[in-house]
Amino acid sequence: MFDYFKLAGPVIRSLDPEKAHGLTVRALACGLVPGQPRVDSAMLESTLWGLRFPNPVGLAAGFDKNAEVPDAMLHQGFGFVEIGSVTPRPQPGNPKPRMFRLPEDRAIINRMGFNNQGLEAVAKRLEARPRIGIVGSNLGKNKDTEDAASDYEKGAARLAPLSDYLVINVSSPNTPGLRSLQGRDQLEGLVGRTRDALDRAVPSGKRPPLLLKIAPDLNDEDLSDIAAVALAGALDGLIVSNTTIARPDSLKSAFAKETGGLSGAPLFAPSTAVLGRMYVLTQGKLPLVGVGGIASPEQAYAKIRAGASLVQLYSAMIYEGPGLVTRVNRGLIGLLARDGFACLADAVGADHR
Repeated sequence: MFDYFKLAGPVIRSLDPEKAHGLTVRALACGLVPGQPRVDSAMLESTLWGLRFPNPVGLAAGFDKNAEVPDAMLHQGFGFVEIGSVTPRPQPGNPKPRMFRLPEDRAIINRMGFNNQGLEAVAKRLEARPRIGIVGSNLGKNKDTEDAASDYEKGAARLAPLSDYLVINVSSPNTPGLRSLQGRDQLEGLVGRTRDALDRAVPSGKRPPLLLKIAPDLNDEDLSDIAAVALAGALDGLIVSNTTIARPDSLKSAFAKETGGLSGAPLFAPSTAVLGRMYVLTQGKLPLVGVGGIASPEQAYAKIRAGASLVQLYSAMIYEGPGLVTRVNRGLIGLLARDGFACLADAVGADHR
């Protein structure tokens, strides 16, 4: 198949990053972006929370904040798509410029600030979609909401009937005070209230799983507290991890000192280390989603061996194009076969055995 991104990529990257992203979403919504070859293999299939994932490679939250193109992205070969982050009320986010490419580092820095059209706009789009594949919703809070849990309650109540899974996002570095919600006491209250709202919104037996997305910058005590909350039955899984506020000395780009969350290649090692730690702390009892720096089949496989049942990517597509999804899935088949695994589930957490 002709790789149109070899021609389109340099043009897209010549534009302001946020403008380029907006144009890409509009092109997808209009059907102007060709789909990618689908990789069908029983080796890649898995069933988690009663959901059948055709492959383990998902689109991370942040690309489709307003649920404008979830099905178009499924046609790019993803096994699942996560929309959002969505806040109850629309909000513009932080002042521009707020997204920066670091091409020398194969990285991105963003300080978007949960810019989105709000819960009702997103819900109406999800109501109208044909539900041809797995789509989860990532929930955030409005910047000026003092009772944070109330925003997650609202998000869960509205989107539970429309989503295959829900994610509590308390790990973005771009909303003041948000990451402090990862402490044990606050987290227990927030997760408990969100789960109660979820139970009220959806009939028994049809409740979508509730996941928590965590930061890569947590210390061992924080990670232990999150694992304890998760194992207590309040959560169905964890997404590891969001962007980092760290700035490795290896960064070469002129934008390296910009504030915000760093994603892409420099995030791979620290996020994978946290992923492995959370797999051990949760004793392999909870499905984990590995995110951060994936740009090759080998890196996706490393996340799986570290403990991820599913993986997600986003930043690498800016440099590699959507064909990366197909390349990762095809490569995973070969890596699983090389190591003697009959299916992906057999490889999850292999590094800890």
